[in-house]
Amino acid sequence: MELSIRDQIEIIRGNIAKAALTSGRRAADVRLMAVTKTVDDHRIREAISAGVDILGENYVQEGKRKIEQMGKSVEWHMIGHLQTNKAKYAVRLFDMIHSLDRMALAVELDKRSRLAGCVTRVLIEVNISGEETKRGVPLQEAIPLVREVSALENLSIQGLMTMPPWFDDPEEARPCFAALRVLRDRIIAERIAHVEMKELSMGMSQDYRVAVEEGATIVRIGRSIFGERPHP
Repeated sequence: MELSIRDQIEIIRGNIAKAALTSGRRAADVRLMAVTKTVDDHRIREAISAGVDILGENYVQEGKRKIEQMGKSVEWHMIGHLQTNKAKYAVRLFDMIHSLDRMALAVELDKRSRLAGCVTRVLIEVNISGEETKRGVPLQEAIPLVREVSALENLSIQGLMTMPPWFDDPEEARPCFAALRVLRDRIIAERIAHVEMKELSMGMSQDYRVAVEEGATIVRIGRSIFGERPHP
């Protein structure tokens, strides 16, 4: 029998709790994000009713439609690549942007946040693996980018995000997650003004348990909650 969305979420929360315990943390230290790309509205509502309080969207337009339909009773986070020309919409729609990876985007987000009268919470996306197909600032350029972005008054750096390569064995992703945690600790040690390093957004359906063991505070889960996405 196919498990309900609520059942799937309970299983994931149990796995998160066990993995958090392994790393000496509490389950409450890790937040579960439901990734809702291409997911029907009624299934998203099921996840919300099961207690999910962060939804992650990959595209501004899809996020806009869903937010208009479902409102802001939960947090909506932008996790996909963000084009500079969509910054003006993103700062009004999303509670946090996980994919800040370049200064040109930071400047535009800061400007649009100032015009909207808000401070936008952001994560710096880091390409830990160096894989060409992955987005994110290269590891060696991450701290200089954090320093530059920290000077922008209408952005608030909350932490880091990464997406490792796909591995059949989730253990192979562990070095990427560990490297992001080490980078976070280095940034904390730098004591850069106006920078918080509360969040490590890392881990998806196939490897979230390993990510939690390595310090994830937000895991981004789509397939394990909603099942396989339909192919176009």
